[in-house]
Amino acid sequence: MLRFIRKRSIASLISLVGLMVMVFFLSRLTGDPASLFLPVEASEEMKQQFRQLHGLNDPILVQFMHYVGDVLTGNLGESLRKARPALGVVTEAFTWTLQLALITMTLVTTSAIVVGSLAAFRVGGIFDRFSSVVSLIGASVPDFWLAIVGIVLFSVYLGWFPTSGTGSLLHWIMPIAVLFVRPFGIIVQVVRGSMISALSSAYVKTARAKGVKSGPIIFIHALRNAMLPVITVIGDQAASLLNGAVVVETIFGFPGVGKLMIDSILQRDFNVVLAAILVTALAIFLMNLLIDLAYALLDPRIRH
Repeated sequence: MLRFIRKRSIASLISLVGLMVMVFFLSRLTGDPASLFLPVEASEEMKQQFRQLHGLNDPILVQFMHYVGDVLTGNLGESLRKARPALGVVTEAFTWTLQLALITMTLVTTSAIVVGSLAAFRVGGIFDRFSSVVSLIGASVPDFWLAIVGIVLFSVYLGWFPTSGTGSLLHWIMPIAVLFVRPFGIIVQVVRGSMISALSSAYVKTARAKGVKSGPIIFIHALRNAMLPVITVIGDQAASLLNGAVVVETIFGFPGVGKLMIDSILQRDFNVVLAAILVTALAIFLMNLLIDLAYALLDPRIRH
């Protein structure tokens, strides 16, 4: 198991390094921060002083080497916009995103497993057909479109929910609902397909012949053996949720890392952009490692 963890960690580290190299050089193509942060009437001398102060006058490779050295010491630089350590700014925003993702994925996983399992128990029945249609529509609807329609319908016309912010429980309902739809639709389909295969197995037929009730057959005997592909999809959707939150948070004005990243790109706050991507990538890699470990524990063949 330790060898398995080491291999996965090394692969994740290589991907993380490649990502940071790419983002560092691409972020420098967005423009000169001095032109954005200084007044329009600022002289060229003032701009040069600004660049010198923040190390932007050095050649790009020298800037990159300085950045690598700072990252290795735990220093991710200072936010140009907020004059605070970039890591602190990102951590504060990431806390909001993590809460949003955890609540959404808990609701998605629980409801999708129940719905998919019940649909597989009566294939072709009314519930199966209805859940299949709903899940397929949910898996196909773009998040940004659903968010805009939700704001127009439930905030502008009906006035049920606020359009942005985090002041109360009502502020959380629409972002969670929008992020809920796509992963719910995908996981329901995977659970249904996996459960249909599990319910047709010999051990399930034996349990039915012995008079075991439907509940234990679905949620104890069949579900445990159908969870391998489901775990993988749940991990993928959780990672996609962190990425998809960028658009949804921006639309709803939610103060998470996604909105922070968009604002920082537009304002050329390079250190915050890099810190946000680093923290998000580390969270995704850690989550994927945990999913791999769970998969390996369920199926010992994967460890080899």
